[in-house]
Amino acid sequence: MKIFECDHCGNLVFFENVSCVRCHHTLGFIPDAIDLCAVEPVSNGLWQALGRSAASGSFRQCRNWTEFQVCNWFVPEDDENPLCHACRLNLVIPDLSLEANLQLWHKFELAKRRVLYSLLRLQLPTEAEDDRPPLRFKFMADSRGAPPVMTGHSGGVITINIAEADDAERERRRSQFHEPYRTLIGHLRHEIAHYYWERLIAETPRMDKFRALFGDERKSYLDSLKAYYEKGPPSDWENNYVTAYASSHPWEDWAETCAHYLHMSDALETAASFGLSLKPRHPQALTMRADPQKAQDTDDFDQLLQTWIPLTHTLNELNRGMGLPDLYPFVLSSPSAQKLRFIHTFLRNPP
Repeated sequence: MKIFECDHCGNLVFFENVSCVRCHHTLGFIPDAIDLCAVEPVSNGLWQALGRSAASGSFRQCRNWTEFQVCNWFVPEDDENPLCHACRLNLVIPDLSLEANLQLWHKFELAKRRVLYSLLRLQLPTEAEDDRPPLRFKFMADSRGAPPVMTGHSGGVITINIAEADDAERERRRSQFHEPYRTLIGHLRHEIAHYYWERLIAETPRMDKFRALFGDERKSYLDSLKAYYEKGPPSDWENNYVTAYASSHPWEDWAETCAHYLHMSDALETAASFGLSLKPRHPQALTMRADPQKAQDTDDFDQLLQTWIPLTHTLNELNRGMGLPDLYPFVLSSPSAQKLRFIHTFLRNPP
């Protein structure tokens, strides 16, 4: 994600901010401009963007902003929907009479908006088209006496168990499933990847190439998952997959790899936005020279990958210096890189 600054005073601000800490101007995200903008009130609950922003016209705050403070996106004045582009994708939200649910839902909304920012940047579709369903969300909590809510995707609808937003519960599950990485953004990117497989790959000419790289998705999904949870991944899974879970079935290989690509794209944009470049002094590290800005400005996947790998080395060393786990606990094999290349090709140029 790029960095943002207040249009009024130039102060550094962040994607989740609702006001500038220096000048106290209200801030909000305007999807059409893909920008976090400083705004001033006009009349009747309407706002106008300031300064260099590409946004024009008047806007109102999303209803989930004014009622629940879980949103900071604006809605164009002439849009009759009271919800913003992000909130109108929700089919179900949890019971907000329970204070804990509001807090957990808010955490997932913050993660969802970062993921939607990437979709906007990549110009990926979220609404129905032809026979392809729209992207929608159900944020649900477990209920006493009912089966637990299962996180997953079906027919364009992503169901999320908001218990994952509880840090202790998420860490318990991460440890239980022996996962090196488990985050809210990671969950959403994984499930959204399933959506885009159905949207952009299924029943298209891309299927042959998909099967050549990821395998034949027509084999039993349930049997494959059962075998994975009973026997674990192949002993050499690192040679062919980006994660152990990716080895369970071609659909999961796609989802894990596509989510991985979204991780890469977002992190490289952030590095480029901060002007980060890598110029190691040690002779053995000279091949690690990389410029995230160039990787962002080109459709060349090799340039992106050559920048990504040294960036992850740097980030991991910074984390280790703080006594934290590796920020990027993965190793990209050649087959995984080829799968990422395939994903890069059409996510950068969607049909």
